[in-house]
Amino acid sequence: MSEPIIQLDDVHLTLSSKAGPVHILRGVSLGVPAGQLAAIVGPSGSGKTSLLMVMAGLERASSGKVAIAGRALTPLSEDELAVLRGAEMGIIFQSFHLVPTMTALENVALPAELAGDARAFDLARDLLREVGLGDRFDHVPAQLSGGEQQRVAIARALVREPRIIFADEPTGNLDGRTGRQIIDLLFGLRQRRNATLVIVTHDDHLAGLADRIVRMADGSIEADDLVETSPARAVSP
Repeated sequence: MSEPIIQLDDVHLTLSSKAGPVHILRGVSLGVPAGQLAAIVGPSGSGKTSLLMVMAGLERASSGKVAIAGRALTPLSEDELAVLRGAEMGIIFQSFHLVPTMTALENVALPAELAGDARAFDLARDLLREVGLGDRFDHVPAQLSGGEQQRVAIARALVREPRIIFADEPTGNLDGRTGRQIIDLLFGLRQRRNATLVIVTHDDHLAGLADRIVRMADGSIEADDLVETSPARAVSP
């Protein structure tokens, strides 16, 4: 493994509420090397999704340092954060977050198109074929199953060839069989691109497929363990 592509040092996240400040993250320090598959696990309210959001620059840390690919996030404006996310990260959400009025092809091409990439639709077509949706280019999300929508979301996350993929409960809205198919697909795509994958999950079986398991409790890292033998490395392309 190489030097950390994701680095957090003493990160705190405190949000305001009517009842007063709520401490979401409490002094989290974590380095994720390039190419690693890390699973973040923990009970509801432990801070695991908030940790991922801070890593992705979607939530600003209240204090501490967050750096992605050597760039500190704190000094960046919202526009600069958006540019960094587009260049370095792909983000997959539990609820898909597809644009309902756009076709699968348009949804996947969108990030590349916004970045001015003339190859946007060619890349989108190739990725949709790679995730098994070569016959769904013109379907809008409402015409797709949950598993198909998540495949579109994965293709969209990869269209700009990011070095880092963040996935927040990517199988949470899917049945068990479809969820397993999505994980096999995601892990295979990640492996072929040698990308770093950080996945938030409540599924211990899924976490066991990772290179590393980070366990959260009450906003802090409770345990951080390398998995000696990771079946994810054997996922077929």
